[in-house]
Amino acid sequence: MDNHGSTGEDPTSEAKGPRILISVDMEGVSGIVHPRETHPDGYDYGRARALMTAEANAAVAGVLDAEPGAEVWVADAHGSYRNLLPEEIDRRARLVRGKPRPLGMLGGIDERTDAVLFVGYHVRAGAGPGVLAHTMSDALLDVRVDGRSLGEIGLNAAMAGHLGVPVVLLSGDDAACAEVRELVPGVRTVAVKEALGQFAAAGLHPEEARERLRRTAAEAVAGREEVRPFALSGPHTVEVDLAAAHTVDLAVLIPGVTRAGGARTVTFTAADFGEAYRVVLLLVQLGSIRPA
Repeated sequence: MDNHGSTGEDPTSEAKGPRILISVDMEGVSGIVHPRETHPDGYDYGRARALMTAEANAAVAGVLDAEPGAEVWVADAHGSYRNLLPEEIDRRARLVRGKPRPLGMLGGIDERTDAVLFVGYHVRAGAGPGVLAHTMSDALLDVRVDGRSLGEIGLNAAMAGHLGVPVVLLSGDDAACAEVRELVPGVRTVAVKEALGQFAAAGLHPEEARERLRRTAAEAVAGREEVRPFALSGPHTVEVDLAAAHTVDLAVLIPGVTRAGGARTVTFTAADFGEAYRVVLLLVQLGSIRPA
């Protein structure tokens, strides 16, 4: 695949087509199966960054195959949000990186966005078997919205849906692909690996995975009008199971958040999904705080 390095010009200045966001996580990328590959302190993190960047570029290429005039935004959506290699990203795309930022994994999305693609995504905590399954972070054991368990796939799809934006593609392991199909009829999926457990998979060769991703991204963007946004009507009752009891102690300092259902569960009511999503993002940040 050609590398399109930056020239310093605005990469969206000549875009006349649809605005497309590609949200890129790492756990669902082909060839990745272990936390030591997905964490900056891990021995194989550099390789994982390169694999993640290559899959992001495959998705960008597919979008532009279908819509040469598209305005393409790529959101680094893993961990620190500083994993994708900026100098290797297709120059035709705009890269959103760093945190904290509005709307987390969906950085760059707004009501002008025509479609979103999830690349390298994974199944929710407690589901599977799924490679590196979790929900937002290890601090959250489960998130239930009106009694329905939602992981990163569901939470991000519903946030996009709140803005009227459909999820038209997801790539990841077979479990992640099955999860999104339950939520979004008509979504296209690319299973780049078959989950054998939390830290094991049988995967496609990375080049094969990228070829399939590019081809399917083009199909997804071309057929975006066929997919309806995954929109949930509010108000919402949200329950979050937290991994650490002291995180609950911090969470109940948020106005409207109360203990419920046990020592590690909190609940709150949100007027709409945008509000629910933002509180969940705040709970994730509170979960990173360790006792002094």
